[in-house]
Amino acid sequence: MENLGSFAILLAFPVAAYAVAAAITGALKRNRWLEHSSTRAVYSVAILTSIASAVLVMGLMTDDFRMSYVVEHSNRTLPAVYKFAAWWGGQEGSLLLWSWLLACFSAFALWTNRHKNRAIMPYVTAVLMTTQAFFLALNAFVAPPFKMLSAGGGITALEDGRGLNPLLQHPAMAIHPPMLYLGYVGFTVPFAFALAALIRRQGGSGWLAATRRWTLTIWLFQTMGIVLGQLWAYDVLGWGGWWAWDPVENASLLPWITGTAFLHSVMMYEKKGMMKVWNMVLISATFFLCIFGTFVTRSGLISSVHAFSQSSLGRWFVYFMAIGIAVTLFFILDRREYLKSEARLENVLSRESSFLFNNLILLASALAVLWGTLFPLISETFTGQKITVGPPFFNRITVPIGLFLLLLTGVGPLIAWRRTSFESLRRNFQWPFAGMLALMAALFALGVRHGYALMCFGLALFVAWTIFAEFYKGAKAIRARQGGNLLASAIELTHRNTRRYGGYIVHMGIVLMFVGFAGSAFYQNSTAELNVGGRFELGRYSMQLANLSDADNANYASQRAHVEVYKRGGGSRIATLTPERRFYKASEQQTSEVSIRRGLGEDLYLNFAGMSDDGSKAVMQVYIFPLVSWIWIGFIVLVAGTLVCLVPPKFPMQYARTRVVGFSAAKRMAKEAV
Repeated sequence: MENLGSFAILLAFPVAAYAVAAAITGALKRNRWLEHSSTRAVYSVAILTSIASAVLVMGLMTDDFRMSYVVEHSNRTLPAVYKFAAWWGGQEGSLLLWSWLLACFSAFALWTNRHKNRAIMPYVTAVLMTTQAFFLALNAFVAPPFKMLSAGGGITALEDGRGLNPLLQHPAMAIHPPMLYLGYVGFTVPFAFALAALIRRQGGSGWLAATRRWTLTIWLFQTMGIVLGQLWAYDVLGWGGWWAWDPVENASLLPWITGTAFLHSVMMYEKKGMMKVWNMVLISATFFLCIFGTFVTRSGLISSVHAFSQSSLGRWFVYFMAIGIAVTLFFILDRREYLKSEARLENVLSRESSFLFNNLILLASALAVLWGTLFPLISETFTGQKITVGPPFFNRITVPIGLFLLLLTGVGPLIAWRRTSFESLRRNFQWPFAGMLALMAALFALGVRHGYALMCFGLALFVAWTIFAEFYKGAKAIRARQGGNLLASAIELTHRNTRRYGGYIVHMGIVLMFVGFAGSAFYQNSTAELNVGGRFELGRYSMQLANLSDADNANYASQRAHVEVYKRGGGSRIATLTPERRFYKASEQQTSEVSIRRGLGEDLYLNFAGMSDDGSKAVMQVYIFPLVSWIWIGFIVLVAGTLVCLVPPKFPMQYARTRVVGFSAAKRMAKEAV
């Protein structure tokens, strides 16, 4: 079977290369047979990578310990779900997952556009398959997943494998990497449409219309991947946090930031014909940042707990990114006359300017995170010393940026297009602003002195107020015309313009997540060494180590602490927490399994760090995390809002356009037809 997998990858590589050549030649020669042949080649690549993936998964599920990859990342006693997750648990398997997803996405994109956008589709095929050929080359020649164990000139097998990394044996890690990959890989498709439109001298809406829902869907996958990663870090790593500004975490955040900016920029084009250059730059930056994220994880050049070990893959990613960025910049600069806006920014106090500020701030935050991520590598290159940039740097830069973005989230929807009067600003913002000041004053009176936290809570109320006001005004108008209750009217309002009001729901999810982020200003923690029966206290909790128990199964041996939690000051028992230490037999690694009492107000988080040096006492780490649950609640609201955005509106929206600045319609159409 392993020969079938290797052959499938080796065959897929020249087929992808043929698809590139056939698509470009067919487009230049206007040979429809070659164009159709390139499309069939894409479908063939999807089939071949599916075969290779199936062979690898079968090897993992059937414990084929002749295969080096199976030995390194699985073992007999590993639960089936984690045997499947081992597909992306290692370098070679995760690259094969990349190739398979891209092949499937490419085939789906070509199938759904088989009767549309025919002028650019050959170039879309060429861009997709160029990227595909790069990853297949890595699969075939640099990091093959079907390497066999050998001894004495023949293939041998081991009795058991070393097992999957224990930190990856968690439900979130069975979902988090595929979600991120769906985002990383998925952004290749809109980038391919954008570059194809540039090659064909089309700066218009065709490629945007073809990829609008696609982009929103993969942005959702990227968001889910990031938040599930936060949840995994919070539940598994035992250090008590959900974001550490680790280089790999940053690498996943960067394309999310530029992708978010792109989604806002697209709306500006649809409504006003503006920001065409922004659209091209942002979707291109998002694609290359996805490649950069894959590079960071696999090169080993930047130290990270998430990254794979040092490998020779890094230089190949550098070559690919350098050539790709150069080609993209050439076409953007060469085709800039086709990217001229169809309207001008008329006033600073307008919704157009709020979109522009939003994109500028998002781009600034992406550059700041990118600089902080690369700085250790840059400093080592030029000075010989690796200077580590930690969370304080990122927090100092990104927290003010995040608060400003939160402000724009509330201001933008209430500002009119083209220009807004000061009277309109006063009427729209006086009550939300008054509510924000009142909340901040009340919190200050209650003893909250953290400046950024105060601002965050106040801005959260401000934005939530503006969002509810928008729903209330629209629903009230519908109820006045049609009758019924306010809730039904709000649902009808949302159905009429799902993108607008679904976007408001997404913004509400962001608001709730910011409330959870603000809680980090009030974290508490303590460490205690306890005998059985010993007590320790933190915040409003008093805890007692009731007993320690041992357990054993085929996969791991564990020691569990049973901790009774009481209200401080002699109150009643409110919970029993059971953190534990595990020793995984196959990998011979230890991990901590935390126990959490979750609540809307705060989480009580307990980690059993092991035994003291003399083995007589249990080392317990206890944390109190206010408002963390609102991060996960906000995430659920954000997902719901995005799904609403994907629902077709009850009445298709039509946007009036202003005349093109600098080009007559006839001249522009003539140029695009060339």
